[in-house]
Amino acid sequence: MMLQAVEGKKVTKVILTKPISLEVDEEEANDSGNYNYSAPNLLHRILSLFSHVRPGSDLSTFQLPVTFNFPKSQLQIYGEQIYSSKEDLLSKCNKGESPLERLINVVAWIISLTRPYLSGAAPYNPILGETHHVSHSSLNVLLEQVSHHPPVSALHATDEKENMEIIWSIRPIPKFHGTLIEVQVQGKRMLKLMKHGETYEWNPPNFIYRFLPIPGSEWVGNVRVSCRETGLVADLCYKGRSFLGFKGNRRSVKGKILGSSSSNNVLYDIDGHWDKTVAIKDKNNGSVKVIYDAKQVISGLQTPTLKNLENVWATEAASVWSEVSEALMRKEWDKASEAKRCIENAQRKLLEERESSGQNWMPKHFTVSRTEQGTWDCFPLHQWVPSGPIIASQDT
Repeated sequence: MMLQAVEGKKVTKVILTKPISLEVDEEEANDSGNYNYSAPNLLHRILSLFSHVRPGSDLSTFQLPVTFNFPKSQLQIYGEQIYSSKEDLLSKCNKGESPLERLINVVAWIISLTRPYLSGAAPYNPILGETHHVSHSSLNVLLEQVSHHPPVSALHATDEKENMEIIWSIRPIPKFHGTLIEVQVQGKRMLKLMKHGETYEWNPPNFIYRFLPIPGSEWVGNVRVSCRETGLVADLCYKGRSFLGFKGNRRSVKGKILGSSSSNNVLYDIDGHWDKTVAIKDKNNGSVKVIYDAKQVISGLQTPTLKNLENVWATEAASVWSEVSEALMRKEWDKASEAKRCIENAQRKLLEERESSGQNWMPKHFTVSRTEQGTWDCFPLHQWVPSGPIIASQDT
């Protein structure tokens, strides 16, 4: 089978790029050369997109032209949210002396998962079975693309030293609305602090990219963070630009920390901006405390390094898309398009082979099930994620 040949393929090239940090924002990304990459004219690309899709279209199966891509897979984007951070807010979640203090630390960490996006560009859609495996200190992170139609990604991260575990299932539903693309993100997200016997669950905000009247990206929507064991709850509301493109409360985060999901007992108010600072105000005594500073956490992030090429799986995203990424960074658009086309054609051939032989593809690292509500649950097959061949920067 070709699938076996692909899995046994020797990796000869891995292309790693800087994580998307606070500085890589809107037009500044292309001006700074942070990715050694700048896309063709944005207006030209937008007009070409209009010729391919209609308003209301579901873009889940739509392959963007390569001129809309930047040199990174969506799996890498998800992974960077976990392992790319200058300040270790994740370990801090364990250090709270009370359930309330730990919830506050978890809220700060969840806000740190919100990252800027490159203007007018999108990562590659992961191929079926694609993986991304990275380590940062004692934290090991593994992602796998467990479904292609519809696209579903799974994430498992563990830290044996801190006795923590993260499990995500990610089902993005992108829709084209003429002047914008809205991505609704479904799937469970869990953080387990096993040292304290606590599990935190939350939903991510939605992502919007506006073409008109002012191009730009933003995160919007309501997020609820809850702890099963303590009953404590935090509600967050992400806001973006107004319809006409004015700043308004752009990138603001507001919310409350409650005693329980069924209670109106507000313990803290939450207010700030995810790209600046976020503070909490104690409703009892009026004291204010900054719990998140974006500059300290997601600025100046450095490119991961390759520890061992021999241990890189052929399914690793940084290898799968290496030819495309290399061509993009050299602004060789035709070569990038051809390399991307080869990957897509190979995937179609694999699908035809499986269908003709009656075989069902199975993920290697997760079990996957669909709920009655139409969402997807992904659970890891192994208790701990092994250390990865790619190492996230330890710089602080």
